[in-house]
Amino acid sequence: MSKNPIIRLENATKTHTLGSEEVHALDGINFTMEQGSFWAIMGPSGSGKSTTLNILGCLDHLTSGKYFLKEEDISQLNDDELSEIRLSHLGFIFQSFNLIPQLTVQENIELPLYYLNWQPNAYAKRARDLADLVGLADRLNHRPNELSGGQRQRVAIARSLANDPYIILADEPTGNLDSANGEQILQLIIDLNKNGKTIAMVTHDPDIAAHASHQLHIRDGKIDRIECRESKGE
Repeated sequence: MSKNPIIRLENATKTHTLGSEEVHALDGINFTMEQGSFWAIMGPSGSGKSTTLNILGCLDHLTSGKYFLKEEDISQLNDDELSEIRLSHLGFIFQSFNLIPQLTVQENIELPLYYLNWQPNAYAKRARDLADLVGLADRLNHRPNELSGGQRQRVAIARSLANDPYIILADEPTGNLDSANGEQILQLIIDLNKNGKTIAMVTHDPDIAAHASHQLHIRDGKIDRIECRESKGE
């Protein structure tokens, strides 16, 4: 595995004010994710795992500390600059799929590239190639309500790959699926990692987390422990 750091958090803190009380959603955490690694982010409800994913995904700001993405300190960027990083360099897979119901499979996959000002011929080909990659080449003209849950999540995975992201951030990606579809989606994510994609995935399921090369356990906004192991498929 490459030893190039893709993400580094230094003394990362996120504080919310509730009335007169300050709540530390993240309380000075430090870790480095290497390119090509697969991280499972775990912890009880309210531990800070979703906050961690939101910070990594540039969906929220740190209160203090530093966030390095590809060795660039992005901690002080404004909302517009963070939005540009999300669009250009990050991929997202959500538990609820977050597809646009009025758009076809092809149009949902194309959408990030439209906003990146790709030419129509180029983003159409990219969408077709990615639909083929996730096994949906015959569903390009279908809309989300014509697909199963597993197929919708495949569309979401294809969309997350459209911009060739530095890292894919997944929030309970199998949470709304039955066990058979969940296993297929997990295998697809494992295969993406084997092919070099960096993955950060929030999960509560230790069986799913066991496939990751690293398990980041968070409790009360602090890192409880980091477990490192070889990925099961390797």
